[in-house]
Amino acid sequence: MLRIHFSTEDLNRLRVAAQPDPLWEIVHSLHLLQNRQAALVFDPWRREVRAALTRAGLTRTVAALIRLCPSAAYFPDFLTPGQGIADLETGVDRMLSTPVSRLADELSRLYEGGPVPPVARLLAQGDPRALMRLGDALRRYYAVAVEPYQEAITSAVAADRRGRAEAALEYGPEGLLATYRPVLTRRDDGMFEASYPVERELELRGRPLTMLSSFFCVQRPIALADPALPPVLVHPMTPEPGWLARFRATGGAGEGAAGQPVAHLIGHTRAAVLDVLDRPMTTTQLGDTLRLTLSTASRHATVLREAGLIASERRGSHVLHRRTTLGDALMNGVAFAS
Repeated sequence: MLRIHFSTEDLNRLRVAAQPDPLWEIVHSLHLLQNRQAALVFDPWRREVRAALTRAGLTRTVAALIRLCPSAAYFPDFLTPGQGIADLETGVDRMLSTPVSRLADELSRLYEGGPVPPVARLLAQGDPRALMRLGDALRRYYAVAVEPYQEAITSAVAADRRGRAEAALEYGPEGLLATYRPVLTRRDDGMFEASYPVERELELRGRPLTMLSSFFCVQRPIALADPALPPVLVHPMTPEPGWLARFRATGGAGEGAAGQPVAHLIGHTRAAVLDVLDRPMTTTQLGDTLRLTLSTASRHATVLREAGLIASERRGSHVLHRRTTLGDALMNGVAFAS
């Protein structure tokens, strides 16, 4: 069991990461390749990725990464230096900059009581070539196992964050923490608990706790093993069964709605806007999700609204957009009877 005590000050310092963290997604996806957790949700992804890794000649590379990152109660913290770093290269650079003393400590703990692979010994010594090979292995694995699904990951994290932001705006930090039930539950004494493979206390000591959503994390949250590191709690955001089929049906692997016939009718960007507006979004959220400037997102929303494909409603200082019935019909290829 993991126990976290939040003082009033700790609650006010709580932050929610804005983006998925590539290195955390790498670690959790490697774990999923080692087990059968959430089989209904992730078995189609497992089959697809294993075949792709074999085609890419990465079988031995993945085996080496798994030895560094086992699906177990402990794996080295240096593999996940970020608290929501959206850029893979930034995360890899930070990982490669880990002090040698920390590399040695964490790898000795990983292989405690067993043989240490030669590559791990070189990493523990801070060997530059071994570190560069590790960075390259992570990049190559990411390109096959994570990056092709980035649109699904980013969209899910954005939706997750929107719901928590609304709770925080309406009910404050307590309301934000309440959105993490049942992963994180509050006891009568004010302590929060989460299922964990070992008994552990997470002491914040005035440090802000970062809550990080992870697409490939399942069953229970994960915290860094070293209590001296900035505290982060990575929590599951397990998608619904069939997510991969739906992702493929909408273009998948980098195309999204742009791969649909509707894109040829209204344009790729407006098709993408219409696609994500199956749930309400402000103009700012729309821009963030699709990486559009505020003016561009507003212009596309205006065109779609004038065509009757979306409806817009003012809520305080924000304008909330959502797809209309006509927009749903267009996206789903449904014809209206005249």
